[in-house]
Amino acid sequence: MTDELTGPTFADVQAAAATLAGRIVATPCATSRVLSRITGAEVVLKYETQQFTGSYKERGALNRLLALSPDERTRGVVAVSAGNHAQGVAHHATNLGISATIVMPVGTPFVKVARTRALGATVELHGRTFDEAAARGRQLAAQGAVLIHPFDDPLVIAGQGTVGLELLHDRPDLDVLLVPIGGGGLASGIALAAEQLAPG
Repeated sequence: MTDELTGPTFADVQAAAATLAGRIVATPCATSRVLSRITGAEVVLKYETQQFTGSYKERGALNRLLALSPDERTRGVVAVSAGNHAQGVAHHATNLGISATIVMPVGTPFVKVARTRALGATVELHGRTFDEAAARGRQLAAQGAVLIHPFDDPLVIAGQGTVGLELLHDRPDLDVLLVPIGGGGLASGIALAAEQLAPG
């Protein structure tokens, strides 16, 4: 179980997998012939682009949204993002009947703003930088909305970790996992899965 001092555990990743089953795509993985030829190793890719919003981000967003209490659902949620997290929160909050406000920096590309609005969220453009947008998000959270952080949240990390569960279930023979790191939520979640399923 999640502990404030230690963060999420492998059990939390397993619980997230059960929670998300049937709600997100259990994406396939396949060997990339081109990358394998270039590197001289067998390179396996996991196709998270097959999620509805085109990103793994909706795994963590949905896991967090499904944990909201009835009172929190009534209060609505806020997220700060200029891209994939925004769309994951918007899509799943709308499907769950939860009001969502997404704060984006003023310079966010119009296509991302339009896509997030089309998924049912209210988009507020605020600040020139992500930090300024984040300050506005915290302000809205202080007024009652529940902040859905893109990576610094145990339930979000556990949700992202389901990528690792699926990958190592399909390909337990993998020697190395290469995981992109922005905020670290995906890497943290996958590390929890790998530590238990493929400690080597």
